[in-house]
Amino acid sequence: MKIKINKKTFFKIHSWIGIKLSILFFIVCFSGTLATLSHEMDWLFIPNIRATPQKKFASKNLIISNLQKIYPNGKITYWLRQEEPYLCDLLNVVENKKRIYVFANPYTGDIQGYANLTFQRFFRDLHYFLFIPNQVGNYIVLTFGFLLFISLLTALFFYKKWWRKLFILQTGKGTLVFFRSLHKLVGIWSIPFTLLFSITGIWYFIERTNIADVAKKVNPRSPKITNFNTKIDSTLNLSYTIDYDKIVRISEQAIPNLQVQGLNPAISYKNTIYVRGTSDVPLVRQRANRVYINPNTYEVVKIQNAKNSSTIMWINDIADPLHFGYWGGLVTKIIWFIMGLGISSLVLSGIWITLKRKAINKRKNSIKIIGIWKYINWSIYGVMMYFMYFKLIITYRTSTIAIVSITAGWLIFIGLAYYIFIYRLNKVISKTDHS
Repeated sequence: MKIKINKKTFFKIHSWIGIKLSILFFIVCFSGTLATLSHEMDWLFIPNIRATPQKKFASKNLIISNLQKIYPNGKITYWLRQEEPYLCDLLNVVENKKRIYVFANPYTGDIQGYANLTFQRFFRDLHYFLFIPNQVGNYIVLTFGFLLFISLLTALFFYKKWWRKLFILQTGKGTLVFFRSLHKLVGIWSIPFTLLFSITGIWYFIERTNIADVAKKVNPRSPKITNFNTKIDSTLNLSYTIDYDKIVRISEQAIPNLQVQGLNPAISYKNTIYVRGTSDVPLVRQRANRVYINPNTYEVVKIQNAKNSSTIMWINDIADPLHFGYWGGLVTKIIWFIMGLGISSLVLSGIWITLKRKAINKRKNSIKIIGIWKYINWSIYGVMMYFMYFKLIITYRTSTIAIVSITAGWLIFIGLAYYIFIYRLNKVISKTDHS
């Protein structure tokens, strides 16, 4: 017995996801799109973070020496050599209970400035967990991995022979027909990336919820030190006592062809120095290669070589480069950014098409199709804004100029949404009623 597929059902599911969850869906998609080029935004808007690439890197000990002169009581929580050669090293420094991002030129060793918040950090926080704490925001975002996947599948089911319409765009038949055609066209060309983003999003959900014990398998704990000198002053700031150049040499010997990109100094002599970087294994992120070093003896305690990683570890280590598109440098990031804009536009055009079609049909009551979900969307948005400002002001101690700029951006977002989906559509209804 053959089961007849009801294409209208697939269309309703597709529309429900795009319309009922439209506000959150757009924020998640668009924030991820901006996150792909957030490092470039840092370069554009933060002059002190810029570096001119040179053939040789400066000594890490020189950088530390220069840092200590400016922040004598600072503690380094992590040190990141960014993959973009035109950006400074980023050192997360905590001094007097204040956390800042210090910019160190990797070629000259100079400390060029600092920031309380970077574009990269802002958009990553927004995209990862909407600034909502206790993993609540993270789960909300990760749910959209499933919804994006369902939205793609349902579209493919109800859109007949979509593979034959890669270059079809209807024009000259009114705005509704044009935008409906454009929505389909962009959707077709976005299929590979929609699939990629949804699958990696689902993987993040599996990792976060520790399904099948995945989280423990892909996130090994740092080893502890047992043979340390108990007479050593436990209050000593290891950030300025470690021989970083020696750490780099030891790490590069431990893993062939390793290029050290980041490290976390030990917080005490009971903890290891955590080093990570890139090697000749393609596509994986920096954390695929890890070296743990004893700060007392400079002996290697543990090695994680990307060449020897398990399949599940490899999948986990390629998820970030594929999701954000930085695996191929600036070229792939721009491609990912453009496709992210396309997917984000699908949310907006889907809302517009649905609302305008119903407005033209003179179904005034149905113009409120979002119903209670409108309040759910805006309620979560309100919670997000509360925690966002709390984190910006309390945690990051963001400057007034940055707060005003971020607020202006959100006001523009709300203003455009009101103008397009309320003001303009009400005009359409008004014209329809008088025609």
